[in-house]
Amino acid sequence: MIRNKLFQILSAFLLLWFAACTGNFDEINRNPNEVTGGELSRGGYNIGAALIGVQNYVIPTGLYLHQFMEILAGGAYAGYFGSTPEWSTKFATYDPPTDWNRAPFNDVIGGFYPNYDLLHAVTTDEIPLAIGDICRVAAMHRITDMYGPIPYSKMRAAGDGGSVDENGTFEGALLAAPYDSQQDVYTNMLADLNGAIDALMANINVDASYLAKYDRVYGGNIENWVRFANSLKLRIAIRLSYVNQSLAKQTAEEAVSHTIGVITSNTQNAALTVDQNPLYTQVVEWNDERAGADIHSYMNGYNDPRREKYFTLSTFPTHTTEYIGMRSGITISNRTEIYPCSAPIVDVKTPIQWINAAEVAFLKAEGALRGWSMGGNDVETFYTQGITLSFEQWGVSDVSTYLADNASQPAAYSAPVTTYGTRANFNAQSGITIKWDNTATEEQKLERIITQKWIAIYP
Repeated sequence: MIRNKLFQILSAFLLLWFAACTGNFDEINRNPNEVTGGELSRGGYNIGAALIGVQNYVIPTGLYLHQFMEILAGGAYAGYFGSTPEWSTKFATYDPPTDWNRAPFNDVIGGFYPNYDLLHAVTTDEIPLAIGDICRVAAMHRITDMYGPIPYSKMRAAGDGGSVDENGTFEGALLAAPYDSQQDVYTNMLADLNGAIDALMANINVDASYLAKYDRVYGGNIENWVRFANSLKLRIAIRLSYVNQSLAKQTAEEAVSHTIGVITSNTQNAALTVDQNPLYTQVVEWNDERAGADIHSYMNGYNDPRREKYFTLSTFPTHTTEYIGMRSGITISNRTEIYPCSAPIVDVKTPIQWINAAEVAFLKAEGALRGWSMGGNDVETFYTQGITLSFEQWGVSDVSTYLADNASQPAAYSAPVTTYGTRANFNAQSGITIKWDNTATEEQKLERIITQKWIAIYP
């Protein structure tokens, strides 16, 4: 009996002692140099960190993901880049390794949504939330265009499902949601853009300079975010034009006729400020990338004065005054012999372009060609604006000479490296000229617009 009493007293004492020792367990085990959730909220840092996070996945800033998506896949298929490493399987030959093939899907979706969730968890401020929604569309419309059906509509529930505890630990929703058809993805994206535009318009007179430190695209300029959202609507409308003409027309006309409207000047271009452009690392430090033969075929044939802004001159001993690109998809046996090809000109801090005024002008030209109301101007006017805006963006003069050229055509490509033989050469792929021709067929007019848009949106 006495033994039992002593045991109970001793047990109670041990419990009290343990509780006393562990009552501040979290504090004891917390790194004293680590910020708390309360500290994170000061000055909007937690909002800013999430906002930077979502912006970094529109066009990925991560070195390897950027190379997979923008250069090895998109850049190769677009004819903008050739890659020097001796890879036997790659996007350019339509047989990439499995991990390359899935990286854009897994890494962009898996990287974007935790930041998007965090943004929803730490603020109810309509302005950063609207910017987050615009970035979501800007990032995910690229993913659905690569893969087709993707999880989208149910991911909104995930965006509203996270929370941050007092120590700043984020508990987000699981990245698991059913897939939507691409039609439904696009429909939901347009709804998200409309919602974001409405939210920003409701706050149009608010001073959003508090976001300047974290908004690396527009520095908290609400009007420019509205212009970007409307420009995305116009881009999406053009992509819808062959599958849902009525929705495409309605969307494009809404974007252009909106009170603030779309991007119309290079001061409104959407471009992400970065500490180090990943393309700089790939081109300058790794020597992995060179300019593509395809874009050189066109720009050399046109004697395009933007070449000196886009590319370095070749360093082949007998071709030092020429711009010579690299044929995408060739099998590389010795990468050093490809190095003398022209390289993209990129600085360590070159901003990453999302969309420019030239693209928007060409999108309006495409809309006008389809008979849509794009703001009172005809197709030729928008076409001329697109080229002019591109020349302005790159600081190139004498656009009038270029616009008047009705003779120059894309040129044939002759590989400067004989190792690859004649299979690396190709004939001119088009006979399209520069000067606008109102007597041309609708298809020729569209080709002329698309060709100049393709040159203007490089890279």
